[in-house]
Formats: sequence, structure tokens, C-alpha cells
Amino acid sequence: MSIPLPTSVDATLDLLSRGDYVADRALSTALYLALKLRRPLFLEGEAGTGKTEIAKVLSRTLGRRLLRLQCYEGLDVASAVYEWNYARQMMEIRLAEATGDRDRDALASDLFSDAFLIKRPLLQALEPDLAGPPVLLIDELDRTDEPFEAYLLEVLSDFQVTIPEFGTIRAPEPPIVILTSNRTREIHDALKRRCFYHWVDYPSAEREREILRVKAPNADARLAAQVVGFVQRLRAMDLYKAPGVAETLDWAQALVELNQLELEPSVINDTLGTLLKYQDDIARIQGSEAARLLAQVKTELAATRAP
Repeated sequence: MSIPLPTSVDATLDLLSRGDYVADRALSTALYLALKLRRPLFLEGEAGTGKTEIAKVLSRTLGRRLLRLQCYEGLDVASAVYEWNYARQMMEIRLAEATGDRDRDALASDLFSDAFLIKRPLLQALEPDLAGPPVLLIDELDRTDEPFEAYLLEVLSDFQVTIPEFGTIRAPEPPIVILTSNRTREIHDALKRRCFYHWVDYPSAEREREILRVKAPNADARLAAQVVGFVQRLRAMDLYKAPGVAETLDWAQALVELNQLELEPSVINDTLGTLLKYQDDIARIQGSEAARLLAQVKTELAATRAP
């Protein structure tokens, strides 16, 4: 049974909330418009800010199938769209030769039929589904090459794929398309024009505390506030890779497993590898710098609690 799409920005906020996704109104507005006007939504931002999770939440809350295309350098049509099952085709040719029950034209027609077509995520997304059009996640598009971007133009413009031996396959209804990019390179304007765009930034301290409350409910409130305060300060520093929301959650959950009720310098030093992913960043923060940042966080939190 198909679950209706949200009919307003507030309903979109509620939809994301039901999937335990804490969104701001700007993101919910962009998502609502993309769903309402049946346009792809292009989400750009630093790694770990929750872009991919939006597609997963939509799949769960709308009851739609999730089709994920994980992009990488060298991604081609055979991996992303379709390829022919050459092994089965060869077996069919040998069987036809052995039995002699089909002429060459009939055999050629059979070999390039749906039975021998291996469908990859982009082609699967164009197929009808009783639950409604699927959610197509094209993840980390910036990792692909420009020729693959050019191929996507047909898919995202007309929601169709042309297979020379088979014909053109069109979606009866456009899939819900979410594209993400960590901006390791610029995506071509021609592709961006076919999408609504939203930059997914690091959350404010208030929203990040809410994310921890939802995603890591076992974390003590004092610990969660200190974790968010510490991470927010790290993001203001010139690190090789600032921690994303995903790292904040990992760190909070690790601290809960260690039975921590609040941050301490020694615990920070022991667990920085959960939060930071480059040794140069870890070496810069460990020791006196971690103690200094923690002291600032505790002072600020104490001031906000004071009457």
C-alpha cells in the first residue's frame, strides 16, 4: 500500500521526525518541494552531516523500496544501469545450435529480451512498484567521472533509459531521487539545473544536542552537552577533517559504553580516534589542548545554568 507524500513543510518535518531525523526547516522545505514537484534533490555538504540518511528515512517512513547507487571513480553503465547476461546468452546460443529449433532472427530477438537483461539501480528505479515509486539514492556523486554525469542527464531529465538492443524504458512515475556530494569536486551545472539544491551544513549546538537525544538516548544529558560543546569547538579549528554528526554520535555512544557521565581529559585522549580520523588532528588535540577545550566547554555550560 502506497503511503501518501507529505502535503506541507510541517508534514515533511513530521515525516523526518518519525524516522528519527532531526532536520531544520530549510532542509524540510527543500525536500517538500522536491517531493511535491517531482524533482531530484541534490544534497551537498561535508561528509558525516546526514545527507545519505535522508534517503534511508524517506524509504522507511514512506514504505518505499530504497535503491542505492554508491558512486566511485570509473563507475560505468554496466554497473549503474544495466548489462546483458552474456553467460546465459552463450548457453542459449549453444542450446539453439544443438536443437536447431530457431532461426537466426528469432534467436537474436530472444537473446536481447528482458529475460537476459541484468538491471542495476538506475534501471530498477524506473520500474513500476505497487508501494509507489522507489527512493533512488545516488550517493557521493562527486566520486564519479564527468562522462557518467553526462549519462545521468537523460535519466534525471526524462526518467528514461535507452538500451540500443532493447529500446527506451520510461518510468510510469518518477522515482524519488536523492543525490549527495561531499564536494571533493564540482558537479556540472547541467546536472544541478535538473535538481533542487540544498547545502547540508553542520548543525547548531542546539540541534546537535537534539540529535544526540534522539539517536543516543542512553547518554547522560550532562555528557551529551559536553560532547556537543567539545565537537563544536573542534569544528571551529583548522583541522584536516572536522568531525561530522556521524562522528559525534559514535563518540557519544563509545563514552556511554565506557560508563562515562561526563567528559574528562584522560577519557578524551583515549577516545579521540572515535572522533577524529587523521593522526595529525589527533596529535594536535591530545593532551593540553584537549584539557583547555574541555575547560572552556565546562565553563560555558556552567554559565548557562547559572541563575
